[in-house]
Amino acid sequence: MAWLADFVGMRCKLVTYGPRVAAILLALGAAGCAGGSNSGLSYTADRGVESQPYPSNYRPELLALLRTYLNDPTSVREAGIAEPAQKEVGGRRRYVVCVRFNARGPGGRYAGVKDRAGMYVDGRLDRIIEEPGDLCAGATYAAFPEMEKLTR
Repeated sequence: MAWLADFVGMRCKLVTYGPRVAAILLALGAAGCAGGSNSGLSYTADRGVESQPYPSNYRPELLALLRTYLNDPTSVREAGIAEPAQKEVGGRRRYVVCVRFNARGPGGRYAGVKDRAGMYVDGRLDRIIEEPGDLCAGATYAAFPEMEKLTR
């Protein structure tokens, strides 16, 4: 019967310490999110090297992501793509591929031609930058028929 008393006593301690432990874990989690100097432009912890490899599969990777990124990938018009170019993004050199297209929005209407940038880290697509700004300034676009033929 002594084990029963020990078990009940242990249970009572867990109940009284439970809210304190939860509060401490919550505070540590919030501190982890607040700490650091993340520019918000890369989610990948890369090697941080200046010499990034050329993204050899940039077209198929970009198409695969855009198929899920677009509301209706079957309705793309006026698609264009620029060759990968090294740019300064978030304080680091990255390969950036600029894409221009006109696709239907959530309401089913064409939203007009938009520019997007695909950012590559260590030769692989890391993310799409929705407002590339200066990253795509002066980009030379070529036709991108593969994007206009996307399926769901």
